Amino acid sequence: MRFSVYQISRKGGREKNEDRMGYCYTRDSGLFALADGMGGHPEGEVASQLALQTLAALFQRDAKPTLADPLRFLHDAIIAAHHQLLRYATEKALIDTPRTTVVACVMQGNAAYWAHCGDSRLYLVRGDKLVARTRDHSYTELQETLSHVVPMGEKFNRNVLFTCLGSPGKPVVDTAGPLLLHSGDRMLLCSDGLWGSVTDSVIAEQLASRTISDSAPELVEQALRNGGPKSDNVTVISVEWESAEDSDSVTGISTQSLGEEVFASTIQASVVGDLASDELDEAEIERSIKEINDAIRRSNEKKS
Repeated sequence: MRFSVYQISRKGGREKNEDRMGYCYTRDSGLFALADGMGGHPEGEVASQLALQTLAALFQRDAKPTLADPLRFLHDAIIAAHHQLLRYATEKALIDTPRTTVVACVMQGNAAYWAHCGDSRLYLVRGDKLVARTRDHSYTELQETLSHVVPMGEKFNRNVLFTCLGSPGKPVVDTAGPLLLHSGDRMLLCSDGLWGSVTDSVIAEQLASRTISDSAPELVEQALRNGGPKSDNVTVISVEWESAEDSDSVTGISTQSLGEEVFASTIQASVVGDLASDELDEAEIERSIKEINDAIRRSNEKKS
């Protein structure tokens, strides 16, 4: 595989950042994921972190170096993350369970597979066309879909979700794929802090016309400006397929020389530490990327 990735998260006008993002990969498979801890429930930042940790741990267990069934993996891993949240709430004797949305994508064998629960989104742009976008698990999106079938009255419960991880009922998980990837395809995973303030057309236009190192931070800045002083957390992870772009801000990755047992991840292994920090620790991200590069170097040394 060969891809470039850019990730950015901003707190906005909130007291803390409850979004989490990250990616992990083997020689032949990559997982990209983002979670948005939900306000109004306890420890949203723990919920999003636990969800990503669960996905990363299961990916490390199952990608040897490919996933046998990427769609089944995504569905089962998201449900497993849900049960981890329920278990965490029980162990901590919490009155309410921490809750989060999640969106995740697997790139494997020149194809993309994705799944989501809630309203964190995935966009896929090819050339100047938006070829795929997830549909939110919100009453607004549901009514919009139904309005094409039956007449609908006044819309209600704007952007209220009907499913998420950590809820009392079993989460709804939508999956899609495989979609054959073309060189230059650009994918963006984001929290609702982005799409809630920036339209789909602007997101698609930016992805189509600029590099991921330019489009991702510009979209985040637009969302913060449009959201004003009370802007939501805004988090984006953007990927370009079969791109070797590598700069100070973009990580260009080629997994061709990796050994079968090598696993690399930017998803932190523990919720202990600075989960309560206002901003994602850029130094931690850099350390994770360094660990990935070290793993690649060690793999190359073994082969030489």
